[in-house]
Amino acid sequence: MQSHLSVLYYWRRSDVLSIQEEDEQKTAIMRKAFQMFDTTKSGFIDTIKISTILNTMGQLFDDAELNAIIEENDPDRVGKVNFDGFCKIAGRFLEEEDAEAMQEELKEAFRLYDREGNGYITTATLKEILAALDDKVHGDDDW
Repeated sequence: MQSHLSVLYYWRRSDVLSIQEEDEQKTAIMRKAFQMFDTTKSGFIDTIKISTILNTMGQLFDDAELNAIIEENDPDRVGKVNFDGFCKIAGRFLEEEDAEAMQEELKEAFRLYDREGNGYITTATLKEILAALDDKVHGDDDW
């Protein structure tokens, strides 16, 4: 029998691993986008290209917000940012979209398992969900 804490630890640990993998994928995508626009291979891109890059990545943004974020990452106003600065800029937009998308996915998943439609999931249903997600968790475990 697993304790509540060990189940939560395992679940959180697997979340961290998947988050790390997700971060690596995002970094790889941003690196490719950055390299496409770093035509001189100087390690810098012109800040005026950032909106084009974000559009290429399918990101929506407000011009005023983007300009404010660019200014934060180009304080000397040289009109260029390095890869780290670009990641900080693009990351703001990616995180916002990811959080909204994740919230919608969670709501939809919740609706699927809210069998009575009353806004609650029973502990038995939650155990079934966790058991389906992880073969080390058993629905008959005493929690």
